[in-house]
Amino acid sequence: MKFLKQFTILVASIVALVLIIALFVEKNYDVSRSVIIKKEKSEVFNYVKALENHESFSIWQQKDPNIVQTFTGESGEVGSLYTWSSEMEDVGSGEQEITSIEENEKIICELRFKKPDEMIAESYMTTTSAEGNLETKLTWGIKGSSPYPFNFIMLFIDLDNEIGPDLQEGLNNLKILMESKD
Repeated sequence: MKFLKQFTILVASIVALVLIIALFVEKNYDVSRSVIIKKEKSEVFNYVKALENHESFSIWQQKDPNIVQTFTGESGEVGSLYTWSSEMEDVGSGEQEITSIEENEKIICELRFKKPDEMIAESYMTTTSAEGNLETKLTWGIKGSSPYPFNFIMLFIDLDNEIGPDLQEGLNNLKILMESKD
């Protein structure tokens, strides 16, 4: 009986410690990468705002050749929706919906992941002119938050190292694709 009491106290202490630590752990994350593309800003922006074009450069859509994809709504407009479903855990299933467009500046999408884990995040792409409007700096990012007390897990996951390389690879793919077009 004494062991059971000590065990209960130990478990309660560990839970309390985790809850206290979680109070001080950052809840928000914002992972982004950028690339310079030798094309005018409007050309780059018009290409990336069409969600169906993402399959030509996004690493996640390229990971599974059997991915099931659907596109609904007016292409490149607020409300345009992309859904995907994959048996691969790295790809999973979910939706991406354009929620805001600041023409030639910024596109914001809501990402609704369904599998392997349910989660909502924001994806964004911004464009800025570089080298006298002959080049474009494109930034692609994902941001969101992990609610208390689940933010405790953020101590053990480096989202910048988890997501950042995939964002950069997608941007590099896009750079090659766009710069090879005439």
